[in-house]
Amino acid sequence: MLSISDTSAAAVPCPTPFNMAAHVLRHAATRPDKTALSIVDGPRHTDWSYAELEAAVRGTGTGLLQAGLRPGDVVLMRLGNTVEFPIAYLGAIAAGLVPVPTSAQLTEPETAHMIALLKPAAVLRDPAISCASHPCQITTESLVAMRDLAPCDYDMGSPDRSAYVVFTSGTSGNPRAVLHAHRAVWARQMMVSGWYGLRPDDRLLHAGAFNWTFTLGTGLMDPWAAGATALVPTPGTSPEALPQLLRDHRATLFAAAPGVYRKMLRADLPPLPDLRHGLCAGEKLNPAILTQWKRATDRPLHEAFGMSECSTFISSCPERPARDGSLGQPQPGRRVAILGPEGPVPRGEPGTIAVHRSDPGLMLGYLHAEAETAERFQGDWFLTGDLGVMHADGQIHYLGRDDDMMNAGGYRVSPIEVETALAAHPGLSQVAAAAVEIKPGVEIIAAFYTGPEEVSVSELEAFASARLARYKQPRAYVHLDSLPLGANGKLRRRALPALFKGNPR
Repeated sequence: MLSISDTSAAAVPCPTPFNMAAHVLRHAATRPDKTALSIVDGPRHTDWSYAELEAAVRGTGTGLLQAGLRPGDVVLMRLGNTVEFPIAYLGAIAAGLVPVPTSAQLTEPETAHMIALLKPAAVLRDPAISCASHPCQITTESLVAMRDLAPCDYDMGSPDRSAYVVFTSGTSGNPRAVLHAHRAVWARQMMVSGWYGLRPDDRLLHAGAFNWTFTLGTGLMDPWAAGATALVPTPGTSPEALPQLLRDHRATLFAAAPGVYRKMLRADLPPLPDLRHGLCAGEKLNPAILTQWKRATDRPLHEAFGMSECSTFISSCPERPARDGSLGQPQPGRRVAILGPEGPVPRGEPGTIAVHRSDPGLMLGYLHAEAETAERFQGDWFLTGDLGVMHADGQIHYLGRDDDMMNAGGYRVSPIEVETALAAHPGLSQVAAAAVEIKPGVEIIAAFYTGPEEVSVSELEAFASARLARYKQPRAYVHLDSLPLGANGKLRRRALPALFKGNPR
């Protein structure tokens, strides 16, 4: 039996005409007074009803059009961890614009690269957030004022047209711009049944920031599309404070990266009578965290696997729990395979995890990179670059990357990107980056370098801080006489972790 799971016949085609924002906010017409968003701060909360949220979104859409933007224009988002982020994001999509959400941690040089690639018509910007120069910058103050404008009409059209762009790091060393269609949000309904178990009466608390794409999707878009309530902690909330928020605000579902669960479990958790289960994605879940969570809460934890190019498409869920540490199964409506060089391998054999090109959640392609997009396909299969094994029952075990991508707090980071930034330091002759394990299940990014003499850690930290987002910056620096090289002179990256003997800063 081959490693193919095909339930795509169960997928309902996306309707046309279609607009992603209209779909996400459709419950404003039938449940205008229901709480769509609750920003929680200790026992306090600030609520937005569905009617208030839609009015703000469509007013923002009007304001962006009045600012001279036109459907199809790309807008780069440089906003902080506030409610302005999702409102501007959906407002742009409602008006037919193509927003590009980005992390507030990015540095000015990093955004300069993005602006050169995207050629955005405007930048939506909080003045406190770093950004390279652009002739058309629309400030947070202007965005807030737009909320009171008359609502824009939803820009309806083909579900296959461009809706938004997200950036992801690749092994080339440069972040890649991933272009998604409006239909991507329609495809996320397969996650509702195949991962969340999400219901209209749910209250889903997401531990991430507003401007993280994991939060935008799992924490906001999906609950709203289902008519549920999204709970988001105020900026600066520590992981240790989350259990009490879950209890105080009667969260029924909780979503976070594995590292957040690990930090929460450092202390005793209060009883969580309203919580049905937790959701986990962003990096591979350590089995020890799963065991500790179940012991501490008596609640299951469901993991999902995905990528920026297709969001999550393999997961466990209440009806189909994971077995023996597996990721779970392909979600209902998906077509997934494990491939070798000649195609799908027999079940039980390792290969590359792949999703079929017909998946409605799959990206339109890498922006301005048609050749690179084509390289990611093997026939009709999109290659994820991750290895796995599909067992006889359809469960998939994750085996790791087939390249050297690092993972920092749920973010995927290319070592090439880190090395390129640090190589500009005059005191470094050669530099290589790798993930190192500092204790079971916990990894950090470490930079290994050669040079005439050891450079102070504080100097290297300052140098990296000016060129890399915080999550990309090494937490440790190791001076070596030489880097480990193979017979052909190429770096043996997998030999680097064994050379790490220090403690992270």
